Amino acid sequence: MSLTEMTEEISNRVGAICDGLAGIEGPLLPILHEVQDEYGFIPDGALQTIAKRLNLSRAEVHGVASFYHDFREEKPGKHVIKICRAEACQAMGADDVADHAKRKLKVGWSETTRDQNVTLEPVYCLGLCACAPAAMVDGKVIGRVSKDRLDRILSEVGS
Repeated sequence: MSLTEMTEEISNRVGAICDGLAGIEGPLLPILHEVQDEYGFIPDGALQTIAKRLNLSRAEVHGVASFYHDFREEKPGKHVIKICRAEACQAMGADDVADHAKRKLKVGWSETTRDQNVTLEPVYCLGLCACAPAAMVDGKVIGRVSKDRLDRILSEVGS
């Protein structure tokens, strides 16, 4: 499939998502969520399609998409590991766990390993403060994450 065909296919699918949600009040966030659910990220060109369908500027749509940390501009790895960066988790050692993860994976925040297996992302509170430090692995929240537990998690996901 050529880049033009792929772009057209994405534009058509994003347009269908917009059409399906355009009738609800405040459709932009639900549309962005559904597009990301479909592709794992917000593909290049989707913002323009969404803007046209909602009669907004591309800048308005980009502003919303870039404001929220959960929206991605690039395809994530096969597994997504999020480490809590909130104060309660930091007080319980999350910075050490995060530094350990970055060293082991050889990535920074919001980066994906060379083999496209793991994306490491910061998250600002998972609501698991009593079990800090907390992380989320492929949507599953995990408490009391230590360096050793992180190593076990990484071995389970193949990194």
